[in-house]
Amino acid sequence: MRSSLSKQPSKNQMPKNQPAKLKVLGRYVKVNALLAIIGAVLGLWALQLLFSYLSELDSLNDSYTMSEALKYILYRSPYFLEQFIPTGSLLGAVVGLGLLANKSELVVMRASGISVYRIVGWVLQPALVFVLLALAINQFVLPHSNQLANDIRSEESSSLVTSVRGYWTVQPRFKTVDGNYDNNAENDADSSKLQPDGSDILYIDYADVQGNIGTVKRWHLDNNGNLQTAIYAEGGRYSGRKPINNAGSKASEQYSYEWQLSNMTKLTINQGFDSSQAKQSSDTLSLPFAPKSVYLLTRKAEDLSLTQLYEHRQFMRQQDKRSLTHELAFWQKLLSPLSILSLVIVACSFVFGSLRTHSLGLRIVVALLFGLLFSYVQDLVGFISLATGFSPLLMVLLPIIASAVLGGYLLKRQM
Repeated sequence: MRSSLSKQPSKNQMPKNQPAKLKVLGRYVKVNALLAIIGAVLGLWALQLLFSYLSELDSLNDSYTMSEALKYILYRSPYFLEQFIPTGSLLGAVVGLGLLANKSELVVMRASGISVYRIVGWVLQPALVFVLLALAINQFVLPHSNQLANDIRSEESSSLVTSVRGYWTVQPRFKTVDGNYDNNAENDADSSKLQPDGSDILYIDYADVQGNIGTVKRWHLDNNGNLQTAIYAEGGRYSGRKPINNAGSKASEQYSYEWQLSNMTKLTINQGFDSSQAKQSSDTLSLPFAPKSVYLLTRKAEDLSLTQLYEHRQFMRQQDKRSLTHELAFWQKLLSPLSILSLVIVACSFVFGSLRTHSLGLRIVVALLFGLLFSYVQDLVGFISLATGFSPLLMVLLPIIASAVLGGYLLKRQM
C-alpha cells in the first residue's frame, strides 16, 4: 500500500511538468509556423522576381542590356520582398496551422485544454520576426537599393518629354540698384532697396546626401510673366552656406545655401523673339534650405526610409506645406507591423473554422484571395486619401482594423 502511494505524483509535481509540456508544444507550433511563413514569403518573392524579369525583357535595347536588367531586378528585390511579407505571413500561417489540422494535432491540443488564443499567440510570435524584417528593410535597405535601381533606369526615364519627378519650386526674384540679383531679398534687412524682377521656376532632378545635385533647369519670367531666360546645367556641387542678414533675428539663425553649377547652357530670349544661346563653365544656385532637405524633396516617397519620411514631414510643416503622398507612405510603413499581425489573426481564424469541412488547398486559395483583397483595399483607401485630402492615418488604419475585427470575430465563433 505504501509502495503504491509512493508511486503516485504529489500535488507539487503536477504544476512543474505542465508548463514544461506547454513550452515544448509551443516551440513545436512556433517552428512549424515559422518554416511555413518563410517558405510562403520566399515562394511569392521568387515568383515576383521571375515575372518582373520577364517584363523587363520587353525593354531591352542597345543601352539597356540583359545584364543591366538583372542588376535592376536585383536592386528592386528588397522592395518586392517587403511588399510580399504581409501576404506571405498570411499564407504561411494558414499552411502551418493547416498541416497541424490535417494531422489532427490541433484537435488534440484543444481537447487537452489549450485555448485557441494561446495557439494564436504562438503563431504570432514567429510573425514578429517578419515584422522586424519589414521595418529593417524599410529603414536601412530600400533607400539605397531603390536609388541604385533608379540610376539604371534613369536614362530611359529622362527621355520622357514631361516628368513630375524631382523638385519643382517658384522663387521670387529681386534686383538691386546696381543691377545685381538677390533671391533671398525677402529675408534681407535692406530689402526696401530692392525691386521685384519677376520669378524663377526651378527644377532639380535629384540630389544625394553628400550635397551633389543632378540636372538643374531654371526659367526666369519677368513681372508680366514673359519668359526671359532658360538655364540648363548638368549638375552642381554644394559649396557652402552664408548667413542672411535678417532684421530682428540673429544672423546665425538663417542661412543661404549655395551650389556651384557646372556645364551650364543659357538661352536668352530678347525682344522681338530673337534668342541667343551661350555656354558657361559655372554659375551659382542659392536655396533657402540645406542639402539634406534638397535630398528629401527630390526623392520619391517609396524611396525614403521611415525616419526620412518623418524628417520630410517636419520640413514641410516648417514650410507651411503638405505632401499627402509622403504622409501616406509614412503611415503605411509605420503601421505595416499591424497589417502583418492582423492578417495572421485572420489566417488562424480560417484554419480553426474549417478543420473538417474544407481541405488545405481551399484554405490556401481563400488566404491568397483575402491577402490580395487586403492589398487592393489598402491601395484604394490610399488613392481616396490622395484625391480627397482625408486623413492618411485614418485611411491606413481602416483596413487594418477591419481585418483584425474580422479575425477576432471568426476566432470567437470557434470558442
